Amino acid sequence: MKKSKWIHSTYRRDSREPLGDKAAHTDEQWGLTNLETVYHERDYNRDLQALTIQQFFWHNQRMTTKSSHTTSILLAVFITFLWSTSWILIKFGLRNDLPPLSFAGLRYFTAFVCLIPFVLANPKERTTLKNLSRADWGWLALLGLLVITLTQGAQFLSLSFLPAAMVSLVLNTTPVIVGLAGIYFLKESPSRLQWFGIAITIAGVGMYFLPFSFSGVIGLGLLAAVATMFGNAASSLLGRKVNLQEHLSPLIVTFVSMGVGSIVLLVIGVTTQGLGHPSLEDWAIIAWLAVVNTAFAFTIWNHTLQTLSAVESSIINSLMMPQIAILAFIFLGEGLTAKEIIGLILVGVGVLVVQLRKR
Repeated sequence: MKKSKWIHSTYRRDSREPLGDKAAHTDEQWGLTNLETVYHERDYNRDLQALTIQQFFWHNQRMTTKSSHTTSILLAVFITFLWSTSWILIKFGLRNDLPPLSFAGLRYFTAFVCLIPFVLANPKERTTLKNLSRADWGWLALLGLLVITLTQGAQFLSLSFLPAAMVSLVLNTTPVIVGLAGIYFLKESPSRLQWFGIAITIAGVGMYFLPFSFSGVIGLGLLAAVATMFGNAASSLLGRKVNLQEHLSPLIVTFVSMGVGSIVLLVIGVTTQGLGHPSLEDWAIIAWLAVVNTAFAFTIWNHTLQTLSAVESSIINSLMMPQIAILAFIFLGEGLTAKEIIGLILVGVGVLVVQLRKR
């Protein structure tokens, strides 16, 4: 029988790569016939081709994942820009003498109405809504009162008294409050790095507000801004508890909580302040804030959270503070002193450090 050299298709277990010439043998050494040799040569070529195809698809999948991650980052940055423009639009509406609480109530009630078709058209969401227990309704109602009625109502009030950048600075300290509250409620102790971030944030707030002057409308505005900040912190803690309930979808949580909170806020606003006299421009602002900057923006943001890590989302969300300051300067004529700019930078850096988790 004529000898014919061939490469035996032996692979390493870990890499699936051929061993090469070290595995070269004659047919007699392996007890193979010519027919078996041809068969194994074809089998080796087939395996090599399959391996090449696997490598191609693995590389293509990795490139697709990388592209999806980049897309999510860009979308998240775009959403922070939309949310930053909300502050400018709110200031425009307030300058047109829209009552703050009624303005906020109209915005979120309109957004709630926009969500109704998406809930009713989905059989799964309808079933979930129908099967909500009394406890579920209670927690969702409480979340709505915190997120919408208290937090958003206080935010609109604060913007009626204070510059947008100042309110933004106060609200950006929310992660610090959440971190401190987490020590007691969640038994989560901040790391040394996070304590350092808290110290930087406090220093930034002090730098911005020195010399302290909280009299008149500034005092009322700061009181509303602080209420917004604590509302944000409480909403974060309660929202984490509610969203841990596996039988509650994000859409149902948003729909019910926004419905309860916006109705209560609108009733309070109309009762205490009236509706005012909204012009066509005011209604356009309300519609844009409700449909684009609320319903659409939150949907896209939740989509990006499926790809981005918590740290990435936090960092991107922190971009709102400088964007608000820049937009307020361009469109509202709200200038900043060098001391205030340094304060904003310190708060931004401190908040980012606080949000970094132990690895």
